[in-house]
Amino acid sequence: MKANRRKFIKGLGGTLALPFLESECFAGETAPTRFLVAGNPFGMHPDYFFPKELGKDAPLSPTLQSLDWLKDRLTILSHTDHNMVSGHGREVSFLSGVLPEDALAFPEKNMSVDQVMARHVGVKVRYPVIGAGLDSGIRMSWTSNGVEDAPFTDPLALFDHLFLNLSDQQKASRRNLIEQNGSILDTVGKQFSRMKTVVSNADMDRLDQYQTSVRELEKNFSNRLNWIKTEKPTFDISAHVNHSEVTIENRYHAIFDMIAYAFETDLTRVANVAFPRDLSYTDVGGVTRSYHGCTHNGKMDNVTAELVAIETFQIAQLSRFLKKLDSIKEPNADGTMLDHTIVVFGSGMGYGGTHSNRNLPIFVAGGGFKHLGHVDAGLNGASMPLCNLYLTLLQRFGVERDSFNTSTGTFDLAYA
Repeated sequence: MKANRRKFIKGLGGTLALPFLESECFAGETAPTRFLVAGNPFGMHPDYFFPKELGKDAPLSPTLQSLDWLKDRLTILSHTDHNMVSGHGREVSFLSGVLPEDALAFPEKNMSVDQVMARHVGVKVRYPVIGAGLDSGIRMSWTSNGVEDAPFTDPLALFDHLFLNLSDQQKASRRNLIEQNGSILDTVGKQFSRMKTVVSNADMDRLDQYQTSVRELEKNFSNRLNWIKTEKPTFDISAHVNHSEVTIENRYHAIFDMIAYAFETDLTRVANVAFPRDLSYTDVGGVTRSYHGCTHNGKMDNVTAELVAIETFQIAQLSRFLKKLDSIKEPNADGTMLDHTIVVFGSGMGYGGTHSNRNLPIFVAGGGFKHLGHVDAGLNGASMPLCNLYLTLLQRFGVERDSFNTSTGTFDLAYA
C-alpha cells in the first residue's frame, strides 16, 4: 500500500461525523431495524459448529466459543436447508433458496433476502445495501432481476464508496448524467403509451412489468440526485491501514468497522459480508493450506485442525463486530444497536468435506428476538426450509408478506 495513499486517508479521518443523537429522531421510528448477514462458501465442520446439547444453556461448540458472551441473544439452528441435492454450485442459493437456473419459476426470481430488505428500506438511506469481502466468489446476494450484486473486495474501495465525498465538479458531472438518463426514461415512457394502444393482452402484461421497472429506475434517479447534495459522514480508517503488515484480520476489522459506522450514521441498514473460497488464511495461526484444500481433509486431524482454525477465525471476526454494535446505545430506544440489528451467519453448503448441502450451519444473533439457544428446527426427520427463517426475519424487519421463495411457513422466533 502506497504511503501517500495512507496519508491522504488519514487526513480525511481528522474529524468524525457525529452519530444520531437523542434529539434527532428517525422519521416515524424510534430506531431503525438493521440487517447483516455473513456467509462463507464451504459451510462449517459440523462436529465443531453445532453444540452437542439443545437449549439456551447448552455449552457452545469449539468454533462458536468467541460468542459465549452472547449466549442469551443467540439462536443456532440444526436441520435447516434448501432441500437440494448435494454438490458444489448450489451454495449460491444461500440467501434465496433458489438456484439461478430455476429463477424463472418464482415471482421474484432468485432474489435474496438481503435484497428484499434493501428494497423495503428504499430511499430512506443513501445505500439500500452494502456488500463487502476480501475476494469475490460466494455469489450470495441476488437482485430481483436475477443478477448477482457483487461485493466490494477492497476495504479502501469500500471506504471511498461510503465516506469519500465528491468534488463540486464530480457532483455536477454525476448530476448531468442522472438527468440525461431521466430524459431517456421520459422518451421511453411516451413510447410505452403509444405501444399500449396496439399490443395484445399478453404483451400488455409484459409492458406493465417493464414499465414498473422503469418507474423504479425513475425513483432511483430522483433519490440519487437528492443524495448528491448531502455530505457523507467521515470515518477514520487510518488505524486499519497504518500497519507494517496488512493481515486478513485487520482488513476484516476495517470492513466490519466501516459497516458498523454506516449503520450508526444511517448510511445503510442492510449489509452482507463474505468470507470467499479463494481467500488465503495462511496468516491465521496454524493454517498452511488453502481454504478449499482444508475442507478435503480426509478426516486427518492436522488438516481438520486447520479448517477449524479458519472457521473459528470467521466467527471471531463476526463476534468482534457484534461487540461493537452492542457497545453503541440506541437513541430514543431501549437497548443497544445490536438489539435492533438482525445478524445472520451461515452458508449455502452444509459441510465442504462431503459437499453436503443439507443441515446448513446457521445462527441468528441480536435483532430483539427472544432467543432459543441451540434448537433442532427439523420436523419428523425432515429439515425445515431455511426460507421459513428468512420469512420470519423479513417480518421482523417490517416487510409485510406471508411467503418467501420456498418457504412453507415461519420459524417460531418471538420478539422480546
